[in-house]
Amino acid sequence: MKIGIITINDNNNYGNRLQNYAVQEILNKKGHESITILNNGTTNKFEEKKYMYILRLLKVITENQKIKLKNRFYKRYKFFKEFNKNINYSKKCLNLMFKEKIEREYDFFIVGSDQVWNPNFNRLTYVDLLSFVSPKKRISFSASFGIDQIPNKYDQKIKEEISKFKAISVREDIGKKKLEELTGRTDIEVLVDPTMLLNSEEWDKVSKKPKQLQNEKYILNYFLGNLSEERKNEINRIAKENGCKVINLLDKSDPFYETGPSEFLYLEKHAFLICTDSFHSSIFAILYNKPFIVFNREGNTACMNSRIETLLSKFKLKNRIFTKKITNENLQHDYNEAYIILEQERKKANDFLKKYLQIDNRR
Repeated sequence: MKIGIITINDNNNYGNRLQNYAVQEILNKKGHESITILNNGTTNKFEEKKYMYILRLLKVITENQKIKLKNRFYKRYKFFKEFNKNINYSKKCLNLMFKEKIEREYDFFIVGSDQVWNPNFNRLTYVDLLSFVSPKKRISFSASFGIDQIPNKYDQKIKEEISKFKAISVREDIGKKKLEELTGRTDIEVLVDPTMLLNSEEWDKVSKKPKQLQNEKYILNYFLGNLSEERKNEINRIAKENGCKVINLLDKSDPFYETGPSEFLYLEKHAFLICTDSFHSSIFAILYNKPFIVFNREGNTACMNSRIETLLSKFKLKNRIFTKKITNENLQHDYNEAYIILEQERKKANDFLKKYLQIDNRR
């Protein structure tokens, strides 16, 4: 089977690039030919123009800071592009003017995973809903709305388009509930994120040690939202007590800001402790058997806690949630029960793909 993957083509987000790679590898292991279709104008040239524009904005910063930030920003983008060599992209960006030709070229189209239906990211488009191909070729694989509350103004579009899918699977319980209400379908499944379908050894194949990392203990901070002084002080206290340095992965003043997806995997695997508000950072902590603490996301961003809540609830790991203080118990971990559940979830996802990736002319 030749399968087109529709997802967010993002060269600035670890989880997005890693889930894209995971979907590709899962399909390829099953003997399919999978191609990630560039969409929404996201070509390499487009990305380069965007990054060059941001680099020009850095000119307002003092000269020394500007040089450091510019180099760090460029290296980060360069590492993302390097990782993307692991992904089989379409040669051209999706052109809906030739949708009949596109449909003939592929046996199925899979949309997912990640936040492909997040309206705050201008998703839920004609492309994200696979409206350009016939219903019998449309499959969602662990697709996510990414937010806890889906605005009602999108109800009609969701009802009309997603109800037509040959098969529907989502990543969160809240997404399943919303779709069941709107479509009336009873066959919607909740599947784990595709990154969990590859084991740690398979991820090691695309992992790389960051050049700036020395042989030292470290706590990995990966926060997509803000980090209050109170929380920062608590993490620094634990770091000092355990002889660790702190790596702030998304802090532009930290040398590790230039980290790409491959280096991110290495940092997750070798951390003493992972402190995060990130869904995918939590996933890789589990896969790499590392202690981690989940913080509620701070800042002016739409609430996305349902993703992590579903993850921690499913794998019986609610004890990883930060309360008021980091204790020695947070540094201990036992994922044996989680790994038993993970094997069941992997089977569930593989059964889903096996069931629906078959030509059926009756739909």
